[in-house]
Amino acid sequence: MTRTALAPKFTGAGNIEFAAHDYTDPGPGQLLLSVQANALCGTDRHQYFDGSSVVPGHEAAGTVLQAGEGTSTPVGTRGAVFLMDYCGECRSCRYGATNQCFAKRADMGFTHDGGYGPYELVHESNFFPITDDVEIGNATMLLDVMGTSSHALGRAALVRQDVESVYIAGAGPIGLGLTVMSKLTYGADVPVYISDLSRWRLDFAESFGAIPLIVDNLQSAGNPDLAFDASGKESARRAALDIISKRGALICVGHGEGLALNASDDLIGPEHAVLGSEYFRYDEMPGNLALLSEHQELISRVISHRFPVSEIAEAFQLFMAGETGKVVVTQEGAS
Repeated sequence: MTRTALAPKFTGAGNIEFAAHDYTDPGPGQLLLSVQANALCGTDRHQYFDGSSVVPGHEAAGTVLQAGEGTSTPVGTRGAVFLMDYCGECRSCRYGATNQCFAKRADMGFTHDGGYGPYELVHESNFFPITDDVEIGNATMLLDVMGTSSHALGRAALVRQDVESVYIAGAGPIGLGLTVMSKLTYGADVPVYISDLSRWRLDFAESFGAIPLIVDNLQSAGNPDLAFDASGKESARRAALDIISKRGALICVGHGEGLALNASDDLIGPEHAVLGSEYFRYDEMPGNLALLSEHQELISRVISHRFPVSEIAEAFQLFMAGETGKVVVTQEGAS
């Protein structure tokens, strides 16, 4: 059976229109979700300006409307959608590194319909059920804000455990997530410095306990043990690497530009580590759900604005202007 519903269509040049869109019933191993919330992300920029052949949205949360053959998730279960529809069988997946799957079936919202529409068809394996205490819009925090950030912190822990200070380049949604998760991981007494070109973003980050820095005055951060780049800018990565302490680590979280290294001066002499951190592993979600349940009031403050899906164009205009935290588009959920 195919159902037709109005869904946002990204036509390019910042235009979003609503058009009829077809959704099929779930096949074996699949779930059809009634989407209730989806968080906007800077990664949507390409689709917003260049258009998309699918319905975008890769930070979705909703309720199971129909369940396909061979599934065990009850209809009515609420949950969040893991971006990567991993195969579950390759070497990475068997190890639990589902963010490094060798045979992904989809990237939800990029190669297949995502969560800005009223429905989303997913495999049961990349649907994560949530507890009753978590508000459905707040469930989107489990994804890029908490998931990507906590995974980056886990990567850092592989090479540095005695952390006395942290620096974050970029105070967008990922930088805010890194701020909150750093505070929860290392404690309120460990200073977290953050830089950005936007005064609004710096002030918002400061409300979570971060110490704001002007980009051309990073020396006031001293020599942090960990630096996280959420900007994707080569200049930001270079500046972070130049100020971290001996045995310090730079974790690159934001996709974008490159980084030139001098092996002796940047790596060998100071025993620095430079690591990449891509999204997060599905098996990290239960721990983050427990954190969200315990600290929901704090973490949900990362969401600065909520819009009904009918105002998605206005939501994107505000988000792209750079003076928001996380922005969430909500809908009642289709039947």
